[in-house]
Amino acid sequence: MPSASTKADATPASADTRLAPGAPGHRRMSLALFAAGLAAFALLYSTQALLPAISAEFGATASAASWTVSAATGALALCVLPLSALSERFGRRAMMTASLTLAVGLALLVPLAPNLEVLVALRALQGAALAGLPASAMAYLAEEVRPRALIGAIGLFVAGNSIGGMSGRIVTGWVAQMWGWRAGLAAVGLTSLVCALAFRALLPKARHFAPAALDPKALLGAVRTHLADPLLLRLYGIGALFMTVFGAVYTVIGYRLAEAPFSLPQGVIGSIFLVYLVGTVSSAAAGGLVGRLGRRGALYLAVSTTTAGLLLSLSDSLAAVLAGLVLITAGFFAGHAVASSSVSRTARTGRAQASALYQSAYYLGSSAGGTLGAIAFHAGGWAGTVAIGLVAVAGVVSITLYGSHSARVEARRIHPVTA
Repeated sequence: MPSASTKADATPASADTRLAPGAPGHRRMSLALFAAGLAAFALLYSTQALLPAISAEFGATASAASWTVSAATGALALCVLPLSALSERFGRRAMMTASLTLAVGLALLVPLAPNLEVLVALRALQGAALAGLPASAMAYLAEEVRPRALIGAIGLFVAGNSIGGMSGRIVTGWVAQMWGWRAGLAAVGLTSLVCALAFRALLPKARHFAPAALDPKALLGAVRTHLADPLLLRLYGIGALFMTVFGAVYTVIGYRLAEAPFSLPQGVIGSIFLVYLVGTVSSAAAGGLVGRLGRRGALYLAVSTTTAGLLLSLSDSLAAVLAGLVLITAGFFAGHAVASSSVSRTARTGRAQASALYQSAYYLGSSAGGTLGAIAFHAGGWAGTVAIGLVAVAGVVSITLYGSHSARVEARRIHPVTA
């Protein structure tokens, strides 16, 4: 199955009718995908800031309530690859529209959940629906936007992801403080409905999409090829482990800040997610770090920053905890940026499938982190959650050290030292 980038690059430069800044439709396309990214990530993590309130209403432990996040991210991880394949047949625009429509429809039902089991089930369906958006959006951009404008277009979509994830948590937090967690989720659902309508009205029709027949054998062949590549496997593992730390910390932090000695109100806890803005800066700086330190050096710096943040967050000082969250967030986003960008450079063929596999590993890490972090918090408090994070960063170090060792062995094999 041809990748999106292959089909996009097939357009002759002399007759390039793809979108570029200033061209008709480019601004509409950018705004449409920004709105889609904002809605998708506001919905995906909408319950994360509300977990203490959900626990209180249903009499659930932190680990049980955390499944309202983990079920959504886990379902997205499992569905992103097959839905990206379906978009090859039915079109990127159609897949993104169907994905957002179904996710928003479920969002309007989520606040009505009568018990925790139904809430978790609805959230899993919502995550599965949202899986149709990320890979389809990247493929749409690769096909419809000129190469020189592609990085900027993807950056705007990712900005929508980041701002949506952050603003969704903040909105739910403050609305929940005044009217309860169900009202908070309803507010995110209605906001996402507006974004979905704007997306559909603004997104230009695809002009360069060529439907491809569904070929499960070709898809499985591409997947097997990527999973047989040791470097790609290491990158998938690094992405999953970094996201395990992040998922554990941000799933549980609301419980810690709601308890003594902090006892913060729901709205203030939701506002803690403004720390995400630090991630925007560290993601942008990752390219420069790789240029100066190399990929492994940048990963070690990201691990060191994350570790320092985890240890600092053990303090009972609110200022120290916030400083710890800043370091954890900066380290995570830098590590994620290095790993995810390395995937596209490493994969020689089937880049769409390689990226989809990375997203699957990434969101499985989020799901595992949220669940394990909550279980550890229930068993040993915040120190237990920090321990989960430290084990995960130790895994990143181990994978990176193994990669360095493998590179040295390979170099000696290719260029043996002769007497």
